[in-house]
Amino acid sequence: MQALILEQAGQLSIRDIAIDQAMGPDDVRIAVRNVGVCGSDVHYYKHGSIGPFVVREPMVLGHEAAGMVIAVGDKVTHLQPGDRVCMEPGIPDLRSRATLEGKYNLDPAVSFWATPPVHGCLMPEVVHPANFTFKLPDNVSFAEGALIEPLATGMQAAEKARIRPGDIAVVIGAGTIGILTALAVLAGGCSRVIIADLVQEKLDIAAAYDGITAVNISRENLCERVAQLTDNWGAQLVFEASGSPKAYAKLFELACPGGCVVLVGMPPAPVAMDIVAMQAKELRLESVFRYANQFPRALALLGSGKLNIKPMVSCVMPFEKGIEAFERAARAEPGDVKVQICFG
Repeated sequence: MQALILEQAGQLSIRDIAIDQAMGPDDVRIAVRNVGVCGSDVHYYKHGSIGPFVVREPMVLGHEAAGMVIAVGDKVTHLQPGDRVCMEPGIPDLRSRATLEGKYNLDPAVSFWATPPVHGCLMPEVVHPANFTFKLPDNVSFAEGALIEPLATGMQAAEKARIRPGDIAVVIGAGTIGILTALAVLAGGCSRVIIADLVQEKLDIAAAYDGITAVNISRENLCERVAQLTDNWGAQLVFEASGSPKAYAKLFELACPGGCVVLVGMPPAPVAMDIVAMQAKELRLESVFRYANQFPRALALLGSGKLNIKPMVSCVMPFEKGIEAFERAARAEPGDVKVQICFG
């Protein structure tokens, strides 16, 4: 089977690879349709590693995916051939303590697509556990289905924040995760989201949504703008979704007394934090690592029509041009939010 493979840092290929695709009684076989190019995919492509996860041998990339079921295992009853689905890429040990406590994203033994040494899904077919495969609502496209994975991260951030109706939120970073977090917290009850970034093209995409105010931090002081928009009180919720170490310098200044700061983006190295500034406001600090139990909720929101994520898809390129798609994603063109690769 052909796949898009990271041979080593900086080197991609599309070639045949032998991968065990045996299907068990609880599995489904899926014809892959759309796969998003994630920031982590690009990071592996450019650097060959993310923290302790090092690409030591060729690895198939891709973990944001949607497709069509073409076969089901003997014990699968909720899916059938022809169903349009999206796939949750992280499979935990169902017997682990983390899983049994409902925190399966924190299971140290989780097997996550395109995280070394686990192959990803950028190939025509995959076999996947049926319990981590979710039927798409009729009004949700394959392209939108392949965005459920990053949307689930935004949903996890919204849940961790414990939103109260009418809260004002600040989201730092207007990439895929930042904008989807903004949409998730609006759906969760926030009255307004102030989203900040350096790239005006991305801010323009975010600002097209009702309830989102964009701030270009290359031109405006974010702390001053947030104070102006909140009567000098600050935001009840602050989401750091950029991963930039610079974002931490005045992070706590954006929050109101008794507010909450949620860390979503991952800095490339340890960062300094002003703990006293946090204590002086009695801020609550939360963090996000992927998601748990969010796919059904995200799909319910999309199916209801209350969430429109179509503008997030900037470009869809055929599998044959998958290397070009990665090169485009690595260039981080200003107007791009999500680049996808499609089959068929």
